[in-house]
Formats: sequence, C-alpha cells, structure tokens
Amino acid sequence: MSTPLDASPAKAVDRTSLAIGLTLVAMLAFAVMDGLSKTVLQSLPIPQVMWVRNIVFTAVAIALVRWQHPGRDLRVLAASSRPGLQIVRALLLMIESAMFMLAFRFMPIADVHALQAASPLLVVALSVVILGETVGPRRWAAVAVGFLGVLVIVRPGVGVVSMPMLIALAATALWAVYQILVRLVSRTDAAATTSLWTALVGLGVTSAIGPAAWVWPDAQGWALLIVIALLGASAHCMLIAALGMTNAATIQPYTYTLFVWAVLVGYVMFGDVPDRWTLSGAAIIIASGIYVWYRERVRAAEARKASGGPPS
Repeated sequence: MSTPLDASPAKAVDRTSLAIGLTLVAMLAFAVMDGLSKTVLQSLPIPQVMWVRNIVFTAVAIALVRWQHPGRDLRVLAASSRPGLQIVRALLLMIESAMFMLAFRFMPIADVHALQAASPLLVVALSVVILGETVGPRRWAAVAVGFLGVLVIVRPGVGVVSMPMLIALAATALWAVYQILVRLVSRTDAAATTSLWTALVGLGVTSAIGPAAWVWPDAQGWALLIVIALLGASAHCMLIAALGMTNAATIQPYTYTLFVWAVLVGYVMFGDVPDRWTLSGAAIIIASGIYVWYRERVRAAEARKASGGPPS
C-alpha cells in the first residue's frame, strides 16, 4: 500500500492493522447474521427478512454517502453513466441473496460458506470472458484445483448432491457474476453512486414483495429481524472503512476467515460439525484462493516495477 504524503510509515502500518481487524470483525458479524437468519427463516419468509434488512441498509447507505459527501445533492451523486447495468447488478444481488438464504434454511451455514469460498476463483475465470483480462497458467491451475475442492464437497455421483446444495452453488456463481458487474460499473460510476443504486433498487424490489409475504413476528422474531439488519449494515460499514484505510488486495485473504467463523457459529448455535469432506474441500478452495491472491500481488508488483511506479 502506498503511504499518504502526510502519514508516517508507522501510521500506515497502524491503519493497515486496523483495517485487518475491522475485516475480521466484519466476517464474524456476517457469520452471526447468517446463523440468526437461519433461525428466523424457520418461521418467517425470505422476502420479509430481506425487506427489513434493506430498509436498514438503505438508511445506513444514505447516511454514509451524506457523511462522505456533505452538501452534495443525492440525485447528483446517484446519476449513473450506465443505469441499466446498475439495475441488473442490484437485481442480481437480490436474487443471489435470496438463494443463499434459502440454502441457509436447509444446510449448515459452514457448508454453504465452504462453497461460497469458491467465488473468487470464479471471478478470475469470468474476468477473462467478460472483462478481457489476462490470466496466467499458474492462476488457471489454482482455479482448477479450487474447483476440485468444490467437487470434494459436492461429491457428484455418490448420491449426496441435494437441491439446497445446487442452490448454494448457483448462488455462488451469481455472486461471482455480481462482483464482475461491480468492476464494470466502477469504470464509469463512483462508489457512492453504486452504493445508492444498490440500496434503492434493493429497497424497491423488497418493498414490492415483502408486504405480500408478511407474517407478523412475535417479540423474539422482531428482535432477530432488527439484530440481523443491524449486523449486516455494521459489517458492510466495517468493510467500507477497512477499504478506506488500505487496498482490497491487502484484506482479501482475511475474508476467508468467514468460513472459520461460520464453523464456530454453526457449532455454537446448531451443534453442526462439518464432515471431513466439507473441511477438506474448503481447505483446498481457500488455499487456491489465497494462491490466486498471491499471484495477483506478484503480477501487480512486477507491473509497477516495469513502469517505474512506487511500490505498494
């Protein structure tokens, strides 16, 4: 990471350490949110849970944008060069979120996150097709090994592939496509614009379907809904803050701790213990993902050296 001109190297290290700490806590918040979602989804419909989450997320997103851009008109900040792509991207996020929730209802959360860990590998593969990026043979090999890890978990041909598992795999693929679309819109739209479109499209979609599926919750259900929404918003805020302190490549390996937190939350809340196939497959996927991250760092460093740019 390049050091700001008005910051000492020691302060830069402190900011990076804080960013890593925020990322770890954010992953824990996501895991707890998923555990609570699994609990509440046994009695409440998915559209209702998503509606409440999006109400809170929209409020937080607007507050953050106003704080980051004081005095700016929200309509100006929300103006997009590619509104169609923004809508498709936000809708895709709603679909994959619903699919993950459906998978959480029927599967241990650690099993879902073990499959979800393959999304960075899918992003690498899709970046060649959609973004025209170049991927070397080492990263392709890591992607191939990572997908072998997925096969270890799914074990096709031995009668263990269930519909919830297929839903989790499809959601993982959609999550990877979503990340590619985020890269595409970031070429023309600011982060604040994308945040506003994410919040407002999500709120519009869930407001259209949430009331129709509404089941009035009891006091415990209301408490769970509110905590789930607050955890999700807090985790996103922590990630945004972390990305403001250092670059995405620095914190990416620490996002894999989500699987570790998911194992712990699943065990504490539901007594779930992943079998050896899930643990082995997850280890292969995560190791492959970390290697891909390492190779991207090496290639970036080589490119900076060749161009005479500053080291990161």
